[in-house]
Amino acid sequence: MKRYLALLLLLALSACVSIKKVEQGENRVGERMSVNLVGPWNHLDFPAIRPAQLWTMEGRSVDEFLIYSGIRDGQAMHPEMGGGKENIRFRSAMQTEDLLPMFEAVLSREGATFKLLKLEPYRLGGRPGIRFEYERIRKQDNVIQRGLGFAAVDRGELFALVYHAPRLTFFPRHQATVEGIARDAQIY
Repeated sequence: MKRYLALLLLLALSACVSIKKVEQGENRVGERMSVNLVGPWNHLDFPAIRPAQLWTMEGRSVDEFLIYSGIRDGQAMHPEMGGGKENIRFRSAMQTEDLLPMFEAVLSREGATFKLLKLEPYRLGGRPGIRFEYERIRKQDNVIQRGLGFAAVDRGELFALVYHAPRLTFFPRHQATVEGIARDAQIY
């Protein structure tokens, strides 16, 4: 009976997620952002992660590349992942220094621990913003991940790229690729 229930649960969850290969080269993300992709990325249409888009090279349980494009004032960050907690919302009046605490709250929302390793100014898509590096320990399996994020606000909308993967193998494997994507990102 347990196997039958587990199979039903797996089928129900897989119905909520679709996977699509993302073509290399310039890809439009939302209305005002484009990124130039290198490598075999897959886009997971995962409703719980919205308003971000979730891309991965190795599979969601290994690496996640979250792309936020044109997040508007008051929009909740991953509202379906709340688990009964109050939604974390982007505010267009946020200053650059307010973005990191918002991402820390988002990335630790499901009980993960978050440790900031580095924070510096960065121009994302030609807009002033931040670049941050972090370490994250997932609650469900205690995997230690390294992460890299880029964020900027333009005309009251949030644009961000956030990538994390296990720190020993997968993060170093894809870090330069993600940094290249951030360097070439365009905000219109």
